[in-house]
Amino acid sequence: MKTTKKRKVFIVDDHPVVRQGLSQFINSEDDLFVCGEAEDAESAIKGINSLNPDIVIADISLHGTGGIDLASAIQSRFDIPVLILSMHDEFIFAERAIRAGARGYLMKKESMEKVIFAIHEILEGKIYLSDDLKDKIISKIMKGSFESESSLDRLTNREMEVFQRIGLGMSTKFIAQELNLSVKTIETYRERIKQKLNLKDANELTQYAVQWGSLMEKK
Repeated sequence: MKTTKKRKVFIVDDHPVVRQGLSQFINSEDDLFVCGEAEDAESAIKGINSLNPDIVIADISLHGTGGIDLASAIQSRFDIPVLILSMHDEFIFAERAIRAGARGYLMKKESMEKVIFAIHEILEGKIYLSDDLKDKIISKIMKGSFESESSLDRLTNREMEVFQRIGLGMSTKFIAQELNLSVKTIETYRERIKQKLNLKDANELTQYAVQWGSLMEKK
């Protein structure tokens, strides 16, 4: 009887429950199995180097180096495809993820069946994006409005995560808890964002972030 070759999946997420849930579902597939997992970028690189997986699933919000920067590092060092699985709005971060070298972007609110489908698509050499995101991108291109957000392009991926959360009304302390970083580190990011966007103070930063968030919701 012919046996199906199982493809190796490596999971990077700082929540053990998420890793466990993904592992159980992926391991139930005939052609997939989880060969390893990590909670941060540093341990992920070590694990990927020793286990040589066929695909990596990574969350954006990791302690230290974020998932998008991790995807870039994986591409440059190992040339292994990466699927970004995140709770953050795909229309805000998906383009950054793909530019960094990720082969797909999927929001955590999607079903496990969608995760499996995305994994298979990527393993076949395709790029996975949701139908909604594809439609939005095509619509913007047809309207001739697919311009780059030049001012926000100055922000690093981590600064962009902080900026988005400021727009959602989150406090510095809450953002620090969400990103597993210190309050001092988030304050430093806030200062850098203000400087890069030429904003005068914290109030102006908050107003700009909220306005930008509202605009993105309408697109």
